[in-house]
Amino acid sequence: MPGKPTSLTGRSLVAGAAEGALLFTDVGLSFWGGVDALSGEVIDRHHPLSGEHLANCVLAIPSGRGSCTGSSVMMELISNGHAPAALVLAEADEILTLGVLVAQTLFERSLPVLCIGREAFAALRGQAFARVDDTRLTLFDQPSTDASQGHGTAVLEPEPADATSVELTTHDQQLLAGEHGKAARVAMHIVLRMAQLQGAKSLMDVTQAHIDGCIYTGPASLRFAQQLVQWGAKVRVPTTLNSISVDQRRWRELGIDPALGEPASALGDAYMAMGAQMSFTCAPYLLDSAPKVGEQIVWAESNAVVYANSVLGARTLKYPDYLDICIALTGRAPLIGCHLDAQRKAQLLIKLPDLDELDDAFYPLLGYHIGALAGRRIPLVLGLAQAKPTLDDLKAFGAAFATTSAAPLFHIAGVTPEALDPALVLEPGNPIPGINIRLKDLLLSWRELNSARDNQVDVVSLGNPHFSLSEFAHLARLCAGRHKHPDVVVAITCGRAVLEQARNAGHIAVLEAFGVTLVTDTCWCMLGEPVIPPAARTLMTNSGKYAHYAPGLVGRPVHFASLSECVESACSAKASGRLPTWLQPAATLESPAHV
Repeated sequence: MPGKPTSLTGRSLVAGAAEGALLFTDVGLSFWGGVDALSGEVIDRHHPLSGEHLANCVLAIPSGRGSCTGSSVMMELISNGHAPAALVLAEADEILTLGVLVAQTLFERSLPVLCIGREAFAALRGQAFARVDDTRLTLFDQPSTDASQGHGTAVLEPEPADATSVELTTHDQQLLAGEHGKAARVAMHIVLRMAQLQGAKSLMDVTQAHIDGCIYTGPASLRFAQQLVQWGAKVRVPTTLNSISVDQRRWRELGIDPALGEPASALGDAYMAMGAQMSFTCAPYLLDSAPKVGEQIVWAESNAVVYANSVLGARTLKYPDYLDICIALTGRAPLIGCHLDAQRKAQLLIKLPDLDELDDAFYPLLGYHIGALAGRRIPLVLGLAQAKPTLDDLKAFGAAFATTSAAPLFHIAGVTPEALDPALVLEPGNPIPGINIRLKDLLLSWRELNSARDNQVDVVSLGNPHFSLSEFAHLARLCAGRHKHPDVVVAITCGRAVLEQARNAGHIAVLEAFGVTLVTDTCWCMLGEPVIPPAARTLMTNSGKYAHYAPGLVGRPVHFASLSECVESACSAKASGRLPTWLQPAATLESPAHV
């Protein structure tokens, strides 16, 4: 006999009703890079739900994680009919919720989003079917109707912005009333709706924006931007653009299918029509416009957010795609989270073992591992001050950290600006939990990133995030007087500005003699065939971020290694399989780590 239904209550982030088979996991999921925007399949090959399809299910995840572009993927899935019937969260997630709100506002399609808290969420494990009715979640042994197919209704009209819950200036009210045009009105409505969900009491001015929504995830992403242009959208603050999905100047030369090249290029054009700069980089902190300590900004792109907060000491949330442009169009952002001193304190203490002879592979690996431990908590890392990590090391650490965590900020004692004195990022009298990382723990993460089992290397992927000038200099020293194996593609992605700096410094001539392919405007997270030859079976990268995402994005396993190892493999077409010197004590035998 069917058991008695169980009911739970929570906070409705987006109203509506739906039911379906319950798809549960206790691991956060990045929708971008983790879910195929066209089919709804979970493609993160490291995730417990890998291979599952989200369409029509009630998806229960603790929260999102990883990329800010998750909101765009969510909107795309809603638009094309492959979205979950409902979303149940342990903790409120602005990125996924924003994707639903934008679909609701612009396309009149939606799905209910319910946050039930950690304790209640744990009770969902092993349940078969679920129904969401606004604030209520009901669990069933059997579908109440045809829940296996999922169905429901969502509130298509966005909830009215309640001006009484958020303090508004006269200018805010003018924007909301449409006195500055329809695009600004819609943008202000979305900003205010998110401010309410976040619990913000007021809005603040920002000095600059970085837009991640220029990544093409499908037709809906282009329709969104073009609709804003038709409504007369113009940015109110200096605004840079993230990597787009193609090299805008060379996508035809690179053999990109026009079915991707044309809309992806058009999407970049649409954002430039709103007044954004043609920067096309996922590393805006490398531009001359990089913010200063304490500057209030609105940045999207997960690695950029983490770098801005942690390394530059600027202040931004991990803004979802589309909220970034809405704030750029209004100049106003919710005063909440990492914009406030109190919300930048450490929430988790990470202690490292004694380590010697570190190479550049250490930092992305450590960031990847700590990100998974931290979740949404801001960590303070102890034990790196003597190692003196470079800005490139911190860039690699932050990108990998942002891949596995949902936190917008990390502190490294004695290294990052707010933690030069670690006591300053700790709340007096408020002890926080601590974790001691063991070397063997890092070995497990090393093996996870090294998904390839064959020592063959067909493609060496560099520049995720985009290469810096100092990385170009380092690589040029490693490649000088050498030439890659004829069967190996070595490709570097970078921003246009850094490419010209590297060319003027003489690094590009050395690398072109080595045989590299240079790609601007886009990044490895958007690249596929034919830049990756169809016959290529195995990739190698020094990026923890790309080592995680590549198996799902391009269907190839990955060797993860230091930059010098990448160069050696580019010349030999083989991965050595050696553990780094600093990691070797974790292995009982000096044996190949992954081949």
